[in-house]
Amino acid sequence: MKSLVRVLLSVLLLAGGGILPAAAPALAAVPAAPPAPQSAEPAPWTPPLSTRGRYVVDAQGNRFRLRSGNWDGAQGSWSGSGDRSDPATHHAGQDSHGIPLGLDRVALPTLLADFRALGLNSIRLPFSNEMLHTTAPVPDAAVAANPALRGRTPLQVYDAVVAALTDAGFAVILNNHTGTTRWCCGLDGNERWNSTRSTAQWADDWVFLARRYRDNPRVVGADLYNEVRRDTWDDPNWGLGDGHDWQAASQEAADRILTEANPNLLIVVEGINWTGIPVDGLPHGRPTLTPVRTLSHTLVVSNKLVYSAHFYGYTGPHHSGATGLGETHDPRYQDMSRAQLEQTLYDQAFFVSAETGAHFTAPVWISEFGIGADENGAAPRAWFQNMTGYLASSDADFAYWPLVGWSTTAQGAPGGDSWAMLRYDNTGRRWGVLDPADWRTAPWTALTAAVGRTGPVPATPSWYQLSTDHRDHNASLLSRAAGDWDAGARKAVCPDGARLAGLSHTGGRGLCSTSDLRAPGGSQTVVRDESYVPPGGDWATGYTKLQCPAGQFLIGYSLRGDRVSAALCAPSRLPLAGAGRTVWFDRGDDRPAGNPGADFASGHYKGQCLPTEYAAGIAFTGRAGFRPSPASLLCRALPAG
Repeated sequence: MKSLVRVLLSVLLLAGGGILPAAAPALAAVPAAPPAPQSAEPAPWTPPLSTRGRYVVDAQGNRFRLRSGNWDGAQGSWSGSGDRSDPATHHAGQDSHGIPLGLDRVALPTLLADFRALGLNSIRLPFSNEMLHTTAPVPDAAVAANPALRGRTPLQVYDAVVAALTDAGFAVILNNHTGTTRWCCGLDGNERWNSTRSTAQWADDWVFLARRYRDNPRVVGADLYNEVRRDTWDDPNWGLGDGHDWQAASQEAADRILTEANPNLLIVVEGINWTGIPVDGLPHGRPTLTPVRTLSHTLVVSNKLVYSAHFYGYTGPHHSGATGLGETHDPRYQDMSRAQLEQTLYDQAFFVSAETGAHFTAPVWISEFGIGADENGAAPRAWFQNMTGYLASSDADFAYWPLVGWSTTAQGAPGGDSWAMLRYDNTGRRWGVLDPADWRTAPWTALTAAVGRTGPVPATPSWYQLSTDHRDHNASLLSRAAGDWDAGARKAVCPDGARLAGLSHTGGRGLCSTSDLRAPGGSQTVVRDESYVPPGGDWATGYTKLQCPAGQFLIGYSLRGDRVSAALCAPSRLPLAGAGRTVWFDRGDDRPAGNPGADFASGHYKGQCLPTEYAAGIAFTGRAGFRPSPASLLCRALPAG
C-alpha cells in the first residue's frame, strides 16, 4: 500500500505556475542597484482586444502581440504544510500574503517602469478563488513600499494593482490560477477548476470578477484556469461530458462571462496539463492542446477565443518533471534537439495557430515558460535559447514565469526565487534580466526585439464547430433570446454572423462559416416537415427533406437520438437563388477540395457546401435498415453582394 501511495503522490510533480523540481538556490550576493531603467511608454493600442485568425488585434484591427509577464503572488505561496506565518513554508521563502509579489519592497511606479523596460505590453495576473472571498486586510509589512495600500483586503490590493497597470497602458489578463491560496501545481487541491467548488460556483466567481472590471477596457482577458491536471485518483478529460470535462466546463464559463459580465473579454483556454500516473509502462502524458484538433470551442461571442499552453525545459510531453521518485524514462523538452523541440511544440500547441482556415484556428499564447538565472546546465540553457528562438521565429504570443521575486529574505540574507525576471532585495535594489550579468538577458532581448507582424490584420473567413455530443450547443445569442425552439431535442445553432456549412452523418457534429447573410433582427423559422419544399423541387427522392422557406438559409439543426428532429432557418438580407445541388454524405465524405474548416467530425462521414454556397435544407430517411441521421444537404450559390 505504501508503494501505491508513493506512486499516486508522484502523479503531479509537474511544470507549472513556475514550480521547480527543487527550490532554486539563492544568489550568493546582491549587486549594487543599477541605474533606473528607461520607462518608455508601451506602443499605443485601442481596447478591447479580439482575434482575427491566428492573431490578437486591437479595436482598430491592428496586431497586438501579447508580450507578457506573469506577476504572481495573488494566487498564493504557501507550500501546504507547516506554519503559514513562517516564510520558510512558502515557495522560495517568499510569503506573498495572497497579493502580487514585491509590494513590500518596491513602489508601484518603479515596478511598472521596470516592466516597461523589459518590453512588456501585458501582464498575466494570477488570483485564487479564496482571495476573492478573503475579508481580512493584508499585514502592513506586505505593502511596506506602498503605504497607501495599508488596511486593504487582498482583493482591494489586487484592484489597486489592476488600476495601476492599466493606467500605465498595460493590458491585463486575469488568470484563475488556484482555488485556494496554496502554491501550485502538484497534489495541492487545485488540480481542477472544481476541485474545491462546483463548476457553477467557479463560473459564478468568474462572472463576479469580470463584472468588477467591466468598466476598465484595458482589462482585456479571462484566463479561465491554470494547468488542469490529474488529482490522486482521477484524470480531467476533453469532451467526455462528465464532471471532469474541461472542454465543456470552459465552454460553459466562457459563455457565462461573455453573456452575464463582459462581452469584450478575450477568453483564454489552456490545454490539459497532465493525465495518468507517471510510471514507466502506464499511460501518462501532457495532452496540452492536442485535443483541440478534433474538438474545439465555439463561443457565443465570436473572435474572442485564445488557446494557451505552458512549456518548461525540465518537463516533457510524457515527463512530469519529477526527479527520483516518480521519474520516468521519457525525454524532457531540454533533452531534445532544436528540430525535435520545434516539431513537438508544433504537435502539442502551435498547430492551432499555424493551420489557418480550420475550426480550431486561434491565437496560441504560451502563457508560461521560464528558467533560473542561476541555471548552469548546458541542456537547460540550450532549451531556453531554442524556446525563445522558436517563439521569435513563429511570431508567437508569450508570457514569462515569473516576473517578480525576491533576492533576499526580509532580514537581507540571500534567498528568493532565482527564476524571476526582476528580483528585489529587502531594500528595493534590483537584479535580473535588465542587468547584463544575467545570462537570460540576451535571449530575452532577442525575443522581445524579434520582427513580427504589425499593423492591420485583414478579416478572413472563420470556421466554427458545433457539437451535440452531450448537450445543446446554441452559440447564437439571437436564437437563445427566442427561447427553446425544439424542446427535448439536442440542438446546435451557429454563432450570430455565421451560417451552417456542413453536417456529419453520425455523431451530431456541424460546421459553420462566417457570413453576413442574416437579415437584421432575431426572426427564425423552425422546420419540422416538408412544408417548404416547392412542387417539382424534390432534391432527395425518397428522403424526408427539411427545407428552409424561400429567402432563408440554415443556421442550426436538432436531433433526437440519431434522428433529425428539425432544421432552424434565418431570413437573408439579400435575395437567395432558387436552384441548388444535393450533397450526399451517408456513405462517404462529400467535402470541397482542401477541406476548408478542417475535419469537424473526426471518424464520421461528412457533407459540406462549397465556400461559395449556403445550405438550405437537410434530408434524412426513416426507412428500416437506414440511419435516420443527416444524409444530405441542399447547397445553393451565395448571392452576390
